[in-house]
Amino acid sequence: MRRVQPLLAGIILTVILLALVGCAAKESKKLKVAAGTTLIAGIVQEVGGDKVEVVNIVPPGQCPGHFDLKPEDVRKLADAKLLLRHDWQGGMFTKELLDSVHNKELEVVEIAVAGNWMAPPAQKEAVQKITGVLTEKDPANKAYYEEKTNRLAALIETKDRETRARLQAADVSSVKVMCSEMQQGFLKWAGFDVVATYGRPEELNPQKIQELLNKGKQAGVKLVVDNLQSGPDAGQGIAKELGAAQVTISNFPGGLPQTETWSAALEKNVELLLDALKKSRS
Repeated sequence: MRRVQPLLAGIILTVILLALVGCAAKESKKLKVAAGTTLIAGIVQEVGGDKVEVVNIVPPGQCPGHFDLKPEDVRKLADAKLLLRHDWQGGMFTKELLDSVHNKELEVVEIAVAGNWMAPPAQKEAVQKITGVLTEKDPANKAYYEEKTNRLAALIETKDRETRARLQAADVSSVKVMCSEMQQGFLKWAGFDVVATYGRPEELNPQKIQELLNKGKQAGVKLVVDNLQSGPDAGQGIAKELGAAQVTISNFPGGLPQTETWSAALEKNVELLLDALKKSRS
């Protein structure tokens, strides 16, 4: 018996080691992707499922154009196979920064989609482009990615129809709106009548504010819409002067509470807009 016990112990140890190696091998097969924003990260996760490992770089509540990368953000690129960034993020992920990561396997792919990604048509186009990248870089899982994409595209189309129906029922096309330029595309998709836009708070000098007030009064603006990431209160003073309702919506999933997915973020934005619209009519 004394001789059998060491033998059994050795067998058990070997089995455990083989199991651990097998788990490690399975984990290593996942395509590791770093995403420039939650718009990209969300799509990669939806399409990639358990075939990918995703890390996001820019927090959803912050303006990507004013976000300063910190060492811990850069470290997220250390073992990534892909960095998917928006076409307007080139100034953030410079060659010098990427070289500092010392990751020779890292490939940077630019995702260019016109329009506001929170609007279903742009979201659907983004899904198709990101799926194209995933299938190219990981052809072994092409069928898996394409199946997930088909389901996601169907969900987006359904959301598009349902949301448009809600907005049309609220007669938003008759509502004159002034908004952050970052939300113009989304509000036009939603059907609002956008009569003027404005930039970030630091761009609103007295002359620009007066011009906006003149346009707003002339057009009869009833709603002022701010963008969470570029200035959540930028239009409050303008709304007060116009006697209009003011609301802040988000351009990125996760920017507002309980909006971790694109679908949830879309629903939240529409809910906020319709609630503000009710106030403007009361």
